[in-house]
Formats: sequence, C-alpha cells, structure tokens
Amino acid sequence: MKFSDIFDVILTIIELDILIFIILENSVAIILQARNKSTRLPRKVMKDLGGRPLLHFLLERLKKCKKIDEIFIATTTNIEDNSLEDLADKLSCKTIRGSENDVLSRFLLVSKETKSNVFVRITGDCPLIDPEMLDSAVDLFKKNSYDYLSNCNPPTFPDGLDIEIFSREVLISAEMNATSNFEREHVTPWMKQNKTLKKHNIVSEINYSDFRWTIDEPEDLEVIRNIVKNFKNSSDFSWREVIELNIAKPDLFEVNSRFKRNEGSYISTGQKLWKRAKRVIPGGNMLLSKRPELYLPDFWPAYFSKAQGCEVRDMDNNVLIDMSIMAIGTNTLGYGHPEVDKSVKKIIESGNMSTLNCPEEVFLAEKLVDLHPWSDMVRFARTGGEANAIAIRIARAATGLDKIAFCGYHGWHDWYLSSNLNKYDQLDKHLLPGLEPKGVPKDLKGTTYPFTYNNLDELENIFSSHKLAAVKMEVERSNPPKKGFLEGVRKLCDKNGTVLIFDECTSGFRETIGGLHKKYGVDPDIAIFGKALGNGYAITAVLGRENVMSAAQSTFISSTFWTERIGPTAALATLDVMEKEKSWEKITSLGIYVRNGWNKLAKKYHIEITHLGIPALAGYVFKSENHLKYKTYISQEMLKKGYLATNGIYLSTAHDYEIINKYLKELDPIFKQISECENESKNSIDSLLNGPVCHSGFKRLN
Repeated sequence: MKFSDIFDVILTIIELDILIFIILENSVAIILQARNKSTRLPRKVMKDLGGRPLLHFLLERLKKCKKIDEIFIATTTNIEDNSLEDLADKLSCKTIRGSENDVLSRFLLVSKETKSNVFVRITGDCPLIDPEMLDSAVDLFKKNSYDYLSNCNPPTFPDGLDIEIFSREVLISAEMNATSNFEREHVTPWMKQNKTLKKHNIVSEINYSDFRWTIDEPEDLEVIRNIVKNFKNSSDFSWREVIELNIAKPDLFEVNSRFKRNEGSYISTGQKLWKRAKRVIPGGNMLLSKRPELYLPDFWPAYFSKAQGCEVRDMDNNVLIDMSIMAIGTNTLGYGHPEVDKSVKKIIESGNMSTLNCPEEVFLAEKLVDLHPWSDMVRFARTGGEANAIAIRIARAATGLDKIAFCGYHGWHDWYLSSNLNKYDQLDKHLLPGLEPKGVPKDLKGTTYPFTYNNLDELENIFSSHKLAAVKMEVERSNPPKKGFLEGVRKLCDKNGTVLIFDECTSGFRETIGGLHKKYGVDPDIAIFGKALGNGYAITAVLGRENVMSAAQSTFISSTFWTERIGPTAALATLDVMEKEKSWEKITSLGIYVRNGWNKLAKKYHIEITHLGIPALAGYVFKSENHLKYKTYISQEMLKKGYLATNGIYLSTAHDYEIINKYLKELDPIFKQISECENESKNSIDSLLNGPVCHSGFKRLN
C-alpha cells in the first residue's frame, strides 16, 4: 500500500472520529427520576393510568420525542423500586439506581453510562410532558448553546409540564458544588442560583401556571385520570388539547385546585407525611398535643426519625434541640436513656408477653407503695386516659355512688366529656372550648360537675346538692394551691365519705420522688401516675388505699396489654435512675433558671408575660391579643435556628445550663422583634409570619 493510501485511511479515521464526537456531543438523554417511596402518594408512578402504569404512560409520551437519543430511568437501590427496573426493561429503557435522597448523585451516575452531552430532567410525577414542547426546548438549547434552560423558572406553563435541560459540564459542576440536602434532592437549585451560567426560561404567551397537572396527591391522580379517560386512554394528545379540555370541562379539574404549585419542594418530609396521615387517620394522629397546627401550621416537622438526650432528628435528618414539650413530658431523663433502654432491651430478649404474668409488675407495685406510705395497692395500665377511667370506676364501685366533682384535665373518656352534656361550655375552663360531647351517652348527663381550682366555695356548693363518689383534681397545674385549699378539699371528702383522687399523670416525679402532693402534705385516697413514670415507655399506675382499691375486685377492670412486660421494667429502671440522680431536683432548678431567663428578656424589651406551671413544666403567655401570633413566630424563628420551641418547656436531665443559655441567646432577638410589634408598631406581626397562626391548645389555667 502506498504511503498516500495509508495517509488517506488515517485521515478518514480521524474525520470519522470527529464526526462521531460531533454526533455524541449533540446527543440528548432524558433522565427520568422516579421512585415508589413517595411520602405523600406512595407508588404513584406505578398507579394505573389508562390501563397501564403511570410510568409506562409517561414513557410512551417521551418516546414520541424526535430530538431525544436515550432515555434513562434514575431510581433508587431500594427493593421497592425493583418494579421500576422491570418495567424499564420491558420498554427497552436503561435504568440507573442510586441514593434515595441524593438524587443529584443518581444523575451523575447516568452521565457516566452515556456519551450524551445534553441532559433533560423529567420527574416521574409529570405524565403529561408534551413531546413537541420538549423537542422545541432541545432545539432552542442547542441553537443558543445555553448551559441551563427551563420552562418553569418562573413558571408560566401548567404545573406538570416542567422541563429542565443542562449540559454535561453543568451537571458535573453541580454535583461538585451542591452541598445542601435541598440542592442534592432537587438536582437543579445550584444551577438556577449560579449567576455565571448562560440560562434561559421559556415563557408561555398566556400564564397557565395555576393549572395543576402533576401528581403528588390522590386528587391529582383523579384529575390526570379524568384527562386521559377523555382522550380514550390514549397517550397521543398535546398540552394545548388539555388546555382546551380544561376550558370546556373545568369540573374535571376542580378536585386538586386547592394545592399549591411545587409545594413538595419547600415543605418538609414531615409535613408531607402529615398531610398523608390526615387522609387515613381521623385528626391525623393519636394525640391532640402533637398536632403541628398547635405550634407551626405547615412548617412544624411533625415526625421524628431518632431522639436522643434532648435532641430530635426529623424526617429530613435535621438535628433539633427540643426546648418544647419533650414528648409531652414523658422523658424527664431525656430521650433514649441508656440505663432504661438497656433494661428494656434485656427484657425484650427474654420475652415481653406470655401466658403467665410478668414479675416486674409486683416489684413496681411494691416500689410505688414504699414511696407513698399512705397507700396499699396498685393497678397498672398503659395510658393516662385509661388510668383516669380506672380510678373513677374504682371510686364508684367503692362508694356505690355515681357523681363526680372535678377540676383540671383528666383525659378523653365518657365520664369526663359528659360534663358538656350538662352545659355546652362546662369544660371550656378545664380543657378546650367548644368540645362537642358527641358519642357520649346522654344518660351520663348530670353525673359530673366541674369546679374552679382554688375555689373551695364552689366545691362546697356541689357537695351541698349532690352525693359524690369522688372529687378528682390535679394537685397543681398552672398556679399553686392557696393556703388551706388542698386541706379543705381533703376535709370535705372525709366528711362526706367521698374518694379524693389526685391526678398526678403530669405532675408526678417532677418536684418530689413521687406525687406532688407529698410537697404539700395532703394525701389522697387514690393517686394516678403516668408520663414520667416510664421515661417514654407506656406505663401508668393507679395507686390507692386498700379500703378503696379492693373495690376493683367487685367490678370488671381488665386488659390484655396491661400485662406486657416492657412498661413495668422501664418504670423500675426509671425510678432507680431518678433516685440516683435526684432528677426532680435538677429539672426543677433548670426550670427556675429558664423562667428567670424569660423574665429578663421580657423586662429587657418591655414585654408583659404571665408564667404558668411548675418550674419543671414551665410556660408563659404574652399579655396581648396577639399572643397566639407571637407563639407562632417564636416556633417559626427558633425552628430556623435548630430548635423545637414554643412558649413553654418540659425540662429533662438531658438539658443543662449551657444548652439553656444558648437557647435564651437565640430567643433574645425574637423577643426584641415581638417588642417592636407590640410596643413600637415598627412591624406588624402578620408580616413576619410565613404561614397560618397556630391553633389554641389545652388550657393551662386551673
């Protein structure tokens, strides 16, 4: 072969390589991110849409694109997403699997599996992506050599038609420079914020951004199914035809109109799960006091993934210092106390339940009686409401009478809520205003009578008109007893043969090793303990004198799971730690210190506050008509600083003065801002709130 011929061959090879390079440089790959473990609507990408999975429907539409060379499904390594890879294989699409939350890293994995130099980001919850629109966007991107192009920054097209296009170089830069969880989960925030990139946003002639064609909620899926059904389950229709359908048949689109665009990108995982919970759980959860609306509607994290000491990790792995209700006061030793947990783990290994009884309940009963010499016998349950109901049943059985006088909060059972059968607002000063006694038998009307804490005359008037089975009350909730009040109640009960019940579910083990009544030297006939007794494990106790408690044998009080072993084991370990550490003294001292800190801030900024509760359960209220707005503002701003905080705190031994000082330092500028709203009118508190005002919760006044 002549040299000239060899040269021609080499030249041809070089030209071919250049041609291939040019082709590859301009090739375009769609990266379709999808997973089954969606927080708000699980498995949404595999929901049926026109007789096939939603993801299948979307891929049908994407394959109609003429400017696309490859389609990758970027999913997670979770076993739940095997079905996505199986579907991709059937449809001849490539699958890349990686991190669940670090979606950006999944995109980089795709880039390593292809020579394409242009990438289109599509999300699996947008099944109506328009092929023609996407092709036009790709042409525009290439023609102008953009680094990043979208049609949603800001949005003018319907939500669900979002397209983002970027170069390989920009993707690599984003992967290297994006550091926050938000940037890595949502892939493109770093690109959007980078001012050095050549960017462009496609704008619709008419602003359709209020139209919602994406799928995050069950109502969204209903709308998309309405659309697809209208086109006879075909995937061959344009976005403009859907606009025409929206105009012609608006009723098909109404069901999801209340949802905000891109809500999922700025609300927390916990809030997403809370919205999902309210669809399947009446009220959203099992406990009113844990509802996010009581603290920071739309933004309170709502759920936790881990708790240790006084730290809580939310569902997004943010570490938050709990300077609020510490699990509604259950954990005076802090979350996950090692000694208590060790005892529980050991007992789990030995078995939690069996046909026989657990010995720990005997040991715990003896321990509680030793701590309260006036008492003789104990019955156990697992919740405060149960324990309160047990105490009432025993008192009625012991006296043969039905009627109860009470003050304070004592649970949700019929005996208590029946007070509002007498008069609609009887519980307004004791629990929550406006409680409907629906579901409570009307025959219970006239069996319960509320009286005001520290008002002995009111109780005497009830005694003068009724024979009472029991007087039930908290020893102290928000304000201490007046001199002679508790003693007067005791005398009235003794005089009338009435059982005196102290509900110490909340107050127990916070100022003494046992009931708060020990501090005041007034003994009841029955005392109820819960919350702090098991340091986070479910255990409650009904403690009483033998002549009263023995009546439990003449009535039926029984439940399978009151016999499980974890609760009594946790309580025994908790009491042991309490006695060694004198926990009640520490949390009381910390509470006094916090209260003094609030006082100093209030004085510094000329704000009037009222204190509530014993020191270990400290709280305050702003003397202002805007007190709920200020409470919301505190929760809002402190959350930004890494605190779960409101206008009250349940102290634990996991808290210390260093933690409290840092908390008070962060609270200082918030008090200053509130002062400016309240006293100087420099700002309106409404303008400072990012969302709705919190709801009013349980009343703390006795």
